[in-house]
Amino acid sequence: MSARFGIEEEFVVLDRETLAPIGMDHGARERITGRLGGGEVMPEYLTCQLECATAPVQNRADAAEQLRRMRALLAAHAAGEGALAAPSATPFIAPGEFVVSPSTHYDEVADQLAAITRDHEVNGLHVHVEVPDDEERVRALNRVREWLPTLLALTGNGPYAHGRNSGFASWRSILIRRLPSSWCPPAFHDFDDYTERVDRLVALGAIGDAASIAWAARLSRRFPTVEVRVFDAQLTPDDSLFAAALSRALILSDAPDTVGPSDPDAIDASMWTAARRGTHARVIDPTTGEAAPLWEAAAAMIAHARPVLAEQGDEEFVTAHLERIRVDGTGAERQERAYVRDGVDGLRDLYLSGMTGD
Repeated sequence: MSARFGIEEEFVVLDRETLAPIGMDHGARERITGRLGGGEVMPEYLTCQLECATAPVQNRADAAEQLRRMRALLAAHAAGEGALAAPSATPFIAPGEFVVSPSTHYDEVADQLAAITRDHEVNGLHVHVEVPDDEERVRALNRVREWLPTLLALTGNGPYAHGRNSGFASWRSILIRRLPSSWCPPAFHDFDDYTERVDRLVALGAIGDAASIAWAARLSRRFPTVEVRVFDAQLTPDDSLFAAALSRALILSDAPDTVGPSDPDAIDASMWTAARRGTHARVIDPTTGEAAPLWEAAAAMIAHARPVLAEQGDEEFVTAHLERIRVDGTGAERQERAYVRDGVDGLRDLYLSGMTGD
């Protein structure tokens, strides 16, 4: 039986001509937010951001239908405001001062982050995979954390900072690194250990509550899910579905026969190289514990996850999409080519096509 999963996509609203982020007033956001027959559009941390979340689904086809429908609705709404909704992890231009969405929770986050908020325009993709048992959720989290660098390297989609190439495939990942709990989570002994460590961070005042944990993978306090948060916002629905299918397969798979480093520092260093160089990075291969070219680690990951991918009906799709990334590049590489070819016009066309059709 297919395990249920859900996908949350974050988008940045941009001026149609300059591609600079623009805040949407309360009325404009109210007209698009809410439940939309199987999915939901919600305000995000900044007024230039919106989030689309699917309802829980059991198969990729249902997720695809919801993602495409919500993206099309968001694109049409933004166009009506003279703007566009961009599926990019970081905006092409950042003004250096963003307006925080009005809410008690976001006010507390902004107070905690202080000056970090001034340029913290980051958009991610979060995948929830249902694992009903508390202890099995922790074991699944311990398993998927080993693959975080490989997953990031294949899905970087934030190459720009302040109107120029940052040199990173995922500049978003570097911005997130400044948060008090980010990147690789520690390995946990059991569910009580996980809860105690999160509660300790709250007691320290490092985070306001469990919902503010910025680890690249974590347990949800609201749902019985493992949430993989390592991914940049993705250019196309298929890019997002690829990340979701891999997340589900890795969470449901057994641990590799030879487990790589459990040390968060080693995984974090591997995540840095993945954020910097994308598919050209060397990352830790959890099946050997050694540094390897990304494509070798990716092949090991697919081989490890193949039985579950096949069981869930995702093997052919994931294999084909991985080859597409090898040929066409990640979202970051596609953005870079579009800008080199046609400048801002090229980026605009790429963003629009990602919202209305692959």
